[in-house]
Amino acid sequence: MEDLSNKIKKFKKQKDAVILAHYYVNDEVQAIADYVGDSYYLSKIAVSVPEKVIIFCGVTFMGESAKILSPQKTVIMPDLLADCPMAHMASAEKIEEVRGKYEDLAVVCYINSTAEIKTHVDVCVTSSNAIKIIKALPQKNIYFVPDENLGKYIARQVPEKNFIFNDGFCHVHDEIMTDEVEDALAAHPNAKILVHPECTLDVINLADYVGSTSGIIEYATTSDAEEFIICTEVGILYQLKQKNPNNKFYTVNSNQVCPNMKRITLPKVGFALENMINQIEIDESTRVKAVKSLEKMLELSK
Repeated sequence: MEDLSNKIKKFKKQKDAVILAHYYVNDEVQAIADYVGDSYYLSKIAVSVPEKVIIFCGVTFMGESAKILSPQKTVIMPDLLADCPMAHMASAEKIEEVRGKYEDLAVVCYINSTAEIKTHVDVCVTSSNAIKIIKALPQKNIYFVPDENLGKYIARQVPEKNFIFNDGFCHVHDEIMTDEVEDALAAHPNAKILVHPECTLDVINLADYVGSTSGIIEYATTSDAEEFIICTEVGILYQLKQKNPNNKFYTVNSNQVCPNMKRITLPKVGFALENMINQIEIDESTRVKAVKSLEKMLELSK
């Protein structure tokens, strides 16, 4: 792997490239990345980095968001089949149907969505900025797409708004069950339970902390506790252990794995970079419509 890592570093220099990686990709990919973070952090970095080429180690909607925000840059995915099923669980038809039913409505879209869906919404959010942005919106009614679990969690924090939910979910988070969390706590009674808001509300009810991947890492790093039960995708353990080598981290089941994120491997990063393949292309009319919701997110979350 060391030879491959050196090769990738050489190609980066040659191609004027930067590697961005999400917390859920394989450890060795996070290790070689220039920037590792959650979707909000990476969307900001994609705009601000000077490099002309972005290697986006994540799932397709992340690469699309980078291309929408920085059309002049070449955005490459190590594997174009690394997709997010939840991103396809919202439809333009349903959005327009809800718009027809409710006045004073804002359609709020989790960044985990396709470029096409982003053209039909008012603002994008991530799990780390959603509450702040929705509180800042003047509209009373909020149609939240595509993730119902995250929408219901946010609705609790913003009771002054009326939420309409979409039937979507992340299978990794949705399949974390309360009895598994309770079993993990029985085995590790001193552990703090850290939960991603894509989990169901009954799991969220057990949490000592609920937040985005970056929020979970920050909580674990600043907490006095030494043991943590982690209710999100296992890829986060790499950064948790890097920052907290003396602490112990436990998962609750063997299914906390996103198979799409795990499609991103070091050989694929090297091959895509060397050959400049798997470039994200977005039709300009789609991009112009979609960019408004992402720019509004960056503006409202400042």
